Amino acid sequence: MSKNKKIILGALLLAMIIILSRFLSIKTPIVTIGFAFVPSILCAIWLGPKWSILISVLADLIGATLFPFGSFFIGYTITTAVAAAIYGFLLYKKEEDTYTDKQFVLRMILAVVLVTVIANIGLNTLWLSITTGKAFMVLMASRIVKELVMVPIKIIMMIFLERVLRKPFNQYIRGEND
Repeated sequence: MSKNKKIILGALLLAMIIILSRFLSIKTPIVTIGFAFVPSILCAIWLGPKWSILISVLADLIGATLFPFGSFFIGYTITTAVAAAIYGFLLYKKEEDTYTDKQFVLRMILAVVLVTVIANIGLNTLWLSITTGKAFMVLMASRIVKELVMVPIKIIMMIFLERVLRKPFNQYIRGEND
């Protein structure tokens, strides 16, 4: 995959993350419901952990600067980097790697569960507790419900999207059928 194609794909995914997180999500003081995870996970699958972390952190910084929802807090940027790293290390398939669809599904399940527990429930609840001054356990109760609902949605949606987008991705990035 050429460097230019990586940059173009990264820029497109970066823009998608910003739009989905800043304009097309439902935000409350405690819970955010949105689909910014879609381009983030696709970045991890297609470009790997380094690019995934870079794009996610840039999206958070640019979004917080240009379209803020409150004061900036570095903890949320750390969470996006941790989530991107987990997705990147578990889902990236180098060209020389081979794993089956079943293995991909298992990796997707593991990645989503780890991100949910470590980043979304653990770290984000900690940051929310610090920034709002509310008790960690009180915040966690409402956040766990939302995350338990979102886990199967994320897994099913991403498995479906990866399968649908696999052929167009291969045609564009890897130059097949050019």
